[in-house]
Amino acid sequence: MATRLVVQGGAPLRGDVPVSAAKNAALPALCAALLTAEPVVLENVPALADVDTTRSLLEQLGGVVSADGSTRVHVATVTSNEAPYELVSTMRASVLVLGPLLARTGLAKVALPGGCAIGVRPIDQHLKGFQKLGAEVFIRNGYVEARASRLKGARITTDLVTVTGTENLMMAAALAEGTTVIENAAREPEVTDLARLLCAMGAHIEGAGTERLEIQGVPELGGARHRVIPDRIEAGTLLVAAAITGGDVTVVGAEPRHMSAMLSKLEESGAVVTVSGDRIRCQGPARPKAADIITSPFPGFPTDMQAQFMAMLGLADGISKITETIFENRFMHAAELCRMGARIEAEGSIAMVRGVRYYQGAPVMATDLRASASLVLAGLAARGKTEVSRVYHLDRGYERLEVKLRSLGATIDRVR
Repeated sequence: MATRLVVQGGAPLRGDVPVSAAKNAALPALCAALLTAEPVVLENVPALADVDTTRSLLEQLGGVVSADGSTRVHVATVTSNEAPYELVSTMRASVLVLGPLLARTGLAKVALPGGCAIGVRPIDQHLKGFQKLGAEVFIRNGYVEARASRLKGARITTDLVTVTGTENLMMAAALAEGTTVIENAAREPEVTDLARLLCAMGAHIEGAGTERLEIQGVPELGGARHRVIPDRIEAGTLLVAAAITGGDVTVVGAEPRHMSAMLSKLEESGAVVTVSGDRIRCQGPARPKAADIITSPFPGFPTDMQAQFMAMLGLADGISKITETIFENRFMHAAELCRMGARIEAEGSIAMVRGVRYYQGAPVMATDLRASASLVLAGLAARGKTEVSRVYHLDRGYERLEVKLRSLGATIDRVR
C-alpha cells in the first residue's frame, strides 16, 4: 500500500529548523562529474528520490558513486553513452547528462524526459544549442541522439529562459573548442552554483548570474570539491508553514539573497520577516492579507513557490490573483484545495483566490512535487484531519519534510 501523510491541523508552528541543500543545484552538480575522469566530491547533497535516480543513472554510465558524509562521484571511463527510458522517465533532470556526455565522448543517447505533470517543458532549446555547437542531433524512437567529434564554441541565444537548458549548454561549452556566448541565459542561483563548480574543475566562465554567459572552452577538466547551496524552495515552504499557521519559525542555513521576491510577498501578506545572516524568521499574521502574484524567472517570484502561496492566500482576507507564466497545467492543486473549502477559480494561466476563514481537513491527492507541499501546508492550518496521498511526489524534492514539521510542533505522520 502506498504511503500517505496524515496531518492534524490547528497548531501554530514554532522553533528553529535547518534547511537542506537544493535538489535543483545538486542534480546538475552530480551530472557535471561526467565531464572529468577525476573524482568530484560534493558536500551537503540532500537525501531525495531524485538524487537516488541520478546516482543510478551515473552508475549506469560508468560512474562510481559513494556517499560517506559527502558524495564522491568518479567517472574514470564512460562505459555507456545511453541514458535509458526507465530512469529518465521518472525525472526530467536526467536530460542534464546530455551535454556532459556529448562533450566528453562525442556521443550521447538520452531518452526524452518525463517526470512531471505540470506541462510539456520541451527540450528543444537544449537541442538547438547543441546544434549551434556543431553537434548532429536526431530524435529516434523516443531518444535524443547527439554526436560531434569535438564541439566548437558558438553564440547561442535561447528563445526563452530555460534553467536546465542553460546548465546543459554551459557544461557542454566548458569542453568545446573556442568561446561560447549564451544570451538570454537563466540567472537562477542553481545555475550560478553549477558555474562555481565548473570553475573549480578548471572551466573558464564569466557572467554567471547574468543573462549573458561567456565560456572559454578548455581541453579537459579536473576533479573538485564543492558545497551545494541551500534549497530556497524548501526554505520558502517552511516559512509559509509558519505564516499559514500563525506561527513563529526561524529557518537556519538559508541564503536570503536567493529569496528576495518570496520574502517580500510574505511581508505583503501580513507576515513579519526578519533576516539575520543565514537565519530567516517568519512570524505569521492572525490572518493573511490578500496579495497578487505573477511567477517569473529569477529574480522574480519562483513558479516552484506558487502552490504553497496559493494555499496560504486561500485563507487570506480578500481576493488574490495568481498568474502563472512559466508552466501550463500548474494549477492542479487548486481543485484539491477546494475539497478543503478553498474558493479558487482557475482558468488558463490565472487563478482567482477568494479567501475563506478556515479549511476543513479532507482526503486529498498530490499531483506534483510542489502541489503536494501546498496540500500539507493547507492541512497544517485546517480544522481536523487531512490525508495527503501520492506523497512520493513530495519525496522527490523535500528531505524528511514531515520530520522537520514535527520538530516545529506539527502533528503529522507517514502511514501506509
